[in-house]
Amino acid sequence: MNDPLTERALLLAPRLLFAAGAAVLVAAMAVRVGRGEAQAAAMATLYLAWLLLEAPVTFRRATAAPADARTLLPYALARLLLIASACFGPSPWPGASPWSAIPAMVFVSGVALRQTAIRALGRFYSHHVMRQNGHRVVTGGVYRTVRHPAYAGMLLANLGFTCFFLNPLSAAAFALLAAAVVWRIRVEERALWDVPGYPRYAAGRARVLPKVW
Repeated sequence: MNDPLTERALLLAPRLLFAAGAAVLVAAMAVRVGRGEAQAAAMATLYLAWLLLEAPVTFRRATAAPADARTLLPYALARLLLIASACFGPSPWPGASPWSAIPAMVFVSGVALRQTAIRALGRFYSHHVMRQNGHRVVTGGVYRTVRHPAYAGMLLANLGFTCFFLNPLSAAAFALLAAAVVWRIRVEERALWDVPGYPRYAAGRARVLPKVW
């Protein structure tokens, strides 16, 4: 069991990530605009819009104490490293290129999937690993296909972002993020296993990618 100070720090962590990520993206937008790299600036703006879209969830008051502390920091740091290494790396598109639309579409598709999953869970969704009062299994919508569509959407969006700004460091940061998400999913499923109906639900569905994992 975490002490009160640790629990408070954990509850603040997503908000601190939001602030740090937003600051990095705003700085990157300014740098890219100054260099005349409109496409890169637009992509950073899209990521910032994603953070703002999830701000109501990020700043929502938690209804339960976090069930896990170990996975949050690696997840947060990997995501922040990905944002910074992508945005401040070399320019991926020296001029206007129609090919840049492909990773941008992957990014938007991932965000759309994640938002659909968050809306489907409603009050049961949280940036923390926690089991809330009255927790129940949601099986409709995108949850009919995979168990963790919010994580699937997050990975897909960050994959598109990484491919747009592709460089060795951002690729390594994405690999770290994927590893942190896999660990986080395993921890979260242990926390959810006692929710009535969850074992049966989990038995018939992949975690994030059908027929793969």
